[in-house]
Amino acid sequence: MSAFSIALSGLTAASTNLDVVSNNIANANTVGFKSSRTEFADVYAAGAVNLNQSSVGEGARVDATAQQFSQGNITTTSANLDLAISGDGFFTLKDASGTKYSRNGQFSPDKLGNVVNATGQSLQVYPPTGNGSFNTGTTTVLNLQTAQSAPNATTTGNVILNLPANSTAPALPFDPTNPATYNQSTSTTVYDSLGTATPATFYFTQTATPNQWTVHMTIKGTAVGAPQTLTFSNTGAVTPPASGLLTFAGYNPTDGAAQLNTTFNFAQSTQYGGQFGVTSIIQDGFSTGTLSTVSIDPSGIVSAVYTNGRSTQLGQLAMANFPDPQGLKQLGDTNWAETFTSGTVVQGTAGSAGFGNIQSGALESSNVDLTKELVNMITAQRAFQANAQSITTANQLSQTVINITH
Repeated sequence: MSAFSIALSGLTAASTNLDVVSNNIANANTVGFKSSRTEFADVYAAGAVNLNQSSVGEGARVDATAQQFSQGNITTTSANLDLAISGDGFFTLKDASGTKYSRNGQFSPDKLGNVVNATGQSLQVYPPTGNGSFNTGTTTVLNLQTAQSAPNATTTGNVILNLPANSTAPALPFDPTNPATYNQSTSTTVYDSLGTATPATFYFTQTATPNQWTVHMTIKGTAVGAPQTLTFSNTGAVTPPASGLLTFAGYNPTDGAAQLNTTFNFAQSTQYGGQFGVTSIIQDGFSTGTLSTVSIDPSGIVSAVYTNGRSTQLGQLAMANFPDPQGLKQLGDTNWAETFTSGTVVQGTAGSAGFGNIQSGALESSNVDLTKELVNMITAQRAFQANAQSITTANQLSQTVINITH
């Protein structure tokens, strides 16, 4: 009867192999899915055998269903919160039942602003410390409901322009409403402590002294501080002692913001024989900003980008890896859990030793090779058929023996 049991073990092993192949094929389009491979082993009786003879085996068994953590293809998407890991590592997720790990990077914010996957598991990050680094000793959920970006009042600026050297001093006293009282003017935007944007205008008047200019600044037609003097050398460069730093102080905004005191650096400005021209005016103020988008760099640092051009770091993705990933327990929903076999989780950050890089706006496809799986399916089918034929043959032999006895 051993032929029957041997063939039956082969049928069982071939059936399990077919199950594994079918599961791989079914998940060929599952993001972050990792295929499995059936590993067989032969079976021999544990009793003593004649050392001079070869013993007949007891059949075959499935020794293991080994997970294959090879890299899947990475495809780009249009969503910033779609994430792919290029290399080793797992995303860290949490829900009511504990910590899970996944390669599926399909995330989106829920109604509370928490970044979660389709099953509601929250994506974990290392929180920022406030000094540009992250607290890697703890994790927290990535949340996008950040406050507005606070405004910053203009305090300094840099002005680069050219004042015509052949200008003549106006005959009338300076009056911002009368173009005949100044030679040139240019405008920029400044911001008060509440983030209100206000146009500011610089007026340049050639004095009776060669190479010397008077600079007035007005905001909404109101003079800001006293007029300043800007002096150039006979080569057209700004001269000390002021070195081009002009201070305009004492403007009180009408919206209740703090007094505006600014210093603009004209050190790179020139007085050449050409026409008046402004190269650039840069100042350090900015208005209030609302969340515009979220960016995630290859190291997993998540930044909120605001409409005022500023950005704030929200955290760094908490990555995980294991000494033996094949020992992880499969939970479904492309989730894995730590086991004794997998070893203790190793936490880290993307791009560091043992961890791959993060690609935002991309997803890792299943690593199932359909062509290979279809061949494996045919092989499993042939193995099943051959073992079934062994049972048929053994049955015929048994029937022959029964017929002899009659």
